[in-house]
Amino acid sequence: MAIEEAAYTVVKQENRFEIRDYASHILAETVVDGDLEEAGKSAFNRLFRYISGDNRSRAKVAMTAPVSQEPMGEKIKMTAPVGQQRVQEKWAVSFMMPASYTLETIPEPDDPKVTLRQVPARRMAAVRYSGVWNEKGYLRHKAELESWIERMGLGIAGKPIWARYNPPFMPWFLRRNEILIPVDAGTGHEEAQQSHGEATP
Repeated sequence: MAIEEAAYTVVKQENRFEIRDYASHILAETVVDGDLEEAGKSAFNRLFRYISGDNRSRAKVAMTAPVSQEPMGEKIKMTAPVGQQRVQEKWAVSFMMPASYTLETIPEPDDPKVTLRQVPARRMAAVRYSGVWNEKGYLRHKAELESWIERMGLGIAGKPIWARYNPPFMPWFLRRNEILIPVDAGTGHEEAQQSHGEATP
């Protein structure tokens, strides 16, 4: 079954890496505690209930892709000596809403833990990979993308987003996963690289 995906335009492509311009869209979002993998599972169920009719209109909302997850609190590396500090580990997990909705027409969630917000148009650096959904793969590909962004002369403008495009029953080797990082639209060698990218098949 074909499902709607977030709309974007590719500005530059180099192997598995891309610079994309995303259109403005609405997210249904919830914040959960836990590690990367467990947070994704518990949040998915809450968001899926919302699009399945757990809302004021009792309306079903079409499933879209990707399911996105981003950190709400950064982990801090261990140092010595040890005093005592709290490491916040929260994740904002979101479903993109179909483009046909506005904030005025989208069904309002019954669950107060599900919120709706409009994301403005933005430029994102992306890396695509297949494989299982785990923190090891997330961290490895995030580091690769950050290095590529630096090499491109771009500035990071927000937190990394982990995007998943497939249902859990999809074999791991067929899954489409991405790391997306917001970047400044007007920094780096963008224009020269864009024209180079257009000339490259």
